[in-house]
Amino acid sequence: MSQNPILRFHGAAGTVTGSCFLIELGTARVLVDCGMFQGSKSEKELNYRDFPFTASEIDAVILTHAHIDHSGLLPKLARAGFDGPIFATRGTVDLCSVMLPDSAHIQESEVNQLNRRNQRRGRDLVEPIYDAADAARAVTMMRSVALKTWQQAVPGLRFRFWNAGHLLGSASVEMEIETRDKVLRLMFSGDIGPSHKLLQYDPEAPQGFDYVICESTYGDTDRAVVDERARRHALEAEVRMAAHPNGALLIPSFAVERTQELLADLVQLMRSGAIETCPIIIDSPLATRASEIFRRHARELENGKLLAEAMEAHNVRFTETVEQSKAIDNMRGFHIVIAASGMCEAGRIRHRLKNWLWREEATVLLVGYQATGTLGRILKDGAATVRIQGDEITVRARIRELDIYSGHADGRELTEWVKARQPVHGSTFLVHGEEEALAAFATRLSAFLPAERIIVPRIDGAFELGAEGAVDISESKPPRIDPARPGHKDWHNDLQSLVLDLQGELAKAGDDKARAVIIRRLRRALSE
Repeated sequence: MSQNPILRFHGAAGTVTGSCFLIELGTARVLVDCGMFQGSKSEKELNYRDFPFTASEIDAVILTHAHIDHSGLLPKLARAGFDGPIFATRGTVDLCSVMLPDSAHIQESEVNQLNRRNQRRGRDLVEPIYDAADAARAVTMMRSVALKTWQQAVPGLRFRFWNAGHLLGSASVEMEIETRDKVLRLMFSGDIGPSHKLLQYDPEAPQGFDYVICESTYGDTDRAVVDERARRHALEAEVRMAAHPNGALLIPSFAVERTQELLADLVQLMRSGAIETCPIIIDSPLATRASEIFRRHARELENGKLLAEAMEAHNVRFTETVEQSKAIDNMRGFHIVIAASGMCEAGRIRHRLKNWLWREEATVLLVGYQATGTLGRILKDGAATVRIQGDEITVRARIRELDIYSGHADGRELTEWVKARQPVHGSTFLVHGEEEALAAFATRLSAFLPAERIIVPRIDGAFELGAEGAVDISESKPPRIDPARPGHKDWHNDLQSLVLDLQGELAKAGDDKARAVIIRRLRRALSE
């Protein structure tokens, strides 16, 4: 090859979601991940816009794992003209075969609901980001690659997968790129799992690279070291506190792996007598189908047998149909419902929350990362009222958080992972993190890496990767999203908060005269 490769950061730059990195090598184009943006409406709007590249010019995709923030725009890519291979591990291929169609179903359902409202309001109709046919087409493009096996993506670029310890099939990507001067060695971390994960073995990867691209989700967080016993003890305590004769414990959870981990631990606690046996409902068709995939891959998983046994427990129910889900509303006595999505942004958990948030006998247990602007984050931050499907809901339920089920390594573990990749001759790029996490992680790494070689790229930033280091060649055109917006609340969140605050002040007013005064003051402020 006669020229240096160019690395472009089209997602997970200054934010946690939308993972998408483009490598240009001469005329060849390779993507690492093609994920969906989540979080605030400003970020999610990026999903509807054109890609910042021509889809038909992409030669191949290397997919680190199946989570939607890494894989969720693959159907859109196929719809836009991509027809190359999507390389992934077998576990990732199997999970995507259920996750991408499920994502398409969500897109279509949400757009149908929105269009009904738009028709009533006289607004233009919108189309889903993609549909079931696009998802099916993307799945057919997937090619299974075993761990630690070299595979050529395009001439001059080969890669191999290493276990990332994050999710069934999750991988870090070791890459070798031929240039005029040398073979450049790159390492894309993907999402790195923590130690003491129930179903995953510890991450592994080689050392000695020119460039490392590392996730930073919890770069500012140090968790207490939690082994299996401590994890179950903490879950036991939360269930005991939540147990109300007429109540429910609602657990918003990612349908894939988090749900399976929780199920295995809950059943084990009940069988040991640590907590009372009660109904456990997995209220997610995706979680149901994903659980079956986990069962098929049980031999590859740490404690896979434990999960398989939990799925057969007499008090565990999996709901598939809408009717089965609605029937949960009629349950009496304490029960546990695990439902997607993990950030409370879509799926059946929205209905469960709408039905229970206003009840003091309910507990909501947050067990995963809550991106800024999501309903999960708003609940975590202590909102007194929220809006769900257009209705204002007073929050009387107990909101609890249990971070020990995170699928991500914390700041200490991430730092050790980067240390183990040394020496890194060029730059280390920090991605997949919010502003505070990125800054804290950069500070940690500066203890053993030159500060000038720690780079936090902005969205759509671009770097030429040479033998002597990276050169910023980012274009000066306006960014697709305000650099201040990713990972922060946007005007949609502010408007929702304002409406709720206004309704609260009107409710507290003593009479109609006082309410009229509030409204006049607001109108006066609007006219200034």
